[in-house]
Amino acid sequence: MSNVIPLNSVKPKVLEFFAGIGLARVGLERGGFSVGWANDYEPDKKAMYETEFGFSDDGRHDFVLGDIGKIKVTQLPRDAALAWASSPCTDLSLAGGRAGLRGSQSGTFWHFVRLLTDLGDDRPEVVVLENVTGLVTSHGGDDLAAAIRAFNELGYSVDVLTIDARRFVPQSRPRLFLIGAQNPPVDSPEPNSELRPDWLQWVFGDDSLRTHRAPLPAPPPPLTVGLGEMIEQMPLSDERWWDRERTNAFVTSLSPIQRERVAEMRDSKGVKYRTAYRRTRHGVAVWEVRPDDISGCLRTARGGSSKQAVVRIGNKRLQVRWMTPREYARLMGAGDYDLSGARTNQALFGFGDAVAVPAVEWLANNYLMPLLRGKLETAHAIDTRAADG
Repeated sequence: MSNVIPLNSVKPKVLEFFAGIGLARVGLERGGFSVGWANDYEPDKKAMYETEFGFSDDGRHDFVLGDIGKIKVTQLPRDAALAWASSPCTDLSLAGGRAGLRGSQSGTFWHFVRLLTDLGDDRPEVVVLENVTGLVTSHGGDDLAAAIRAFNELGYSVDVLTIDARRFVPQSRPRLFLIGAQNPPVDSPEPNSELRPDWLQWVFGDDSLRTHRAPLPAPPPPLTVGLGEMIEQMPLSDERWWDRERTNAFVTSLSPIQRERVAEMRDSKGVKYRTAYRRTRHGVAVWEVRPDDISGCLRTARGGSSKQAVVRIGNKRLQVRWMTPREYARLMGAGDYDLSGARTNQALFGFGDAVAVPAVEWLANNYLMPLLRGKLETAHAIDTRAADG
């Protein structure tokens, strides 16, 4: 009798760099992967990660807390099929200083490359870099080209996709995904323009870069409604709703156009929910309310002004409060995430600095697992023949 594990039970191992609170892990494991090693430098994120996943003493998983620049290749498992990196976007986002991959935060990408280099022949078959779409235009595209070229030098052909979490959850959250493959698939005869829009096509036309465009199914269409389903219901008397003075200050800060639209919604029948951000316009802090039934992009809660507020409006009433950690979790596709013990700002920062679970799950099911399946089948066949003598 063969002792080989059935192929459908084989779960490719993942190295999870810049793991945060583990939302990439959630999506990857829903897609059939097993995260065996993780790293992040934020103790608060590690605490949430441990609460959610727990840790066993059997050596199947290890979370290394600390600066990736101090990680040595000897600390990495040698049998991983996939390396995932959600590297910091601070220097690439519109909210950051746009220092690009030269910045102190986003530049940590090069330590990821260093570790892949040091793995040598044991480097994973597939690598993924997830970041904000600002990487495409950072330094006129030079940063994206440099990242692709770095993967090329390690033997990976690179595909570049953009996926908005709005295709799965009612949150506008576009993200960029670079998928590097040592054995890339044959190019799709009709590359999906929803995943690779016109502003990305220059990448595939650059002869100095080794790229591919995998055949993929069309992703779900962007949602236009659904925010109300994500809102945590609470009594109107709950102390988290702002008092009259603070609510009036909120309304006063709106621009005339916004104030008029909000007044119309307030006087309309039925209750609706909207989200709002506080922004600085001409040196003045103002609130802006989204007009649609979709959340704005969740961001980190550090600095206060980037937190998102919930506006309950209609039936001649308007109430405002900060969005709760559970609402953040739901909008990231992780509604059942264990929040026990997490402070409010700790949770908001963890979710606001993460990747949406369903976007990762879609990639795992439609791209990453199919990319690895051929190699898994070959390895399984070899193991089976060896076990059968």
